[in-house]
Amino acid sequence: MSGLKKRSLTLAGHATSVALEPEFWAVLDRIAVERETTFTGLMLWVDQTRGRRPLASACRLLALEWASTGRSEPPLP
Repeated sequence: MSGLKKRSLTLAGHATSVALEPEFWAVLDRIAVERETTFTGLMLWVDQTRGRRPLASACRLLALEWASTGRSEPPLP
């Protein structure tokens, strides 16, 4: 895997950034397209459903679940 790439966005009125490997960003972009939402819309959903899990971890788990099952809305703890 390559080095981390950061993306910045605003969630719940707060500016934040997430650093992930490009391969994870590619999967997350595909999930957003499949769900007919924007990248920010997908990240808002991840943020709202991640519980106490760090945002980057929740993003990686979503990408892994989608890649292994093809489901666009896997359950997040």
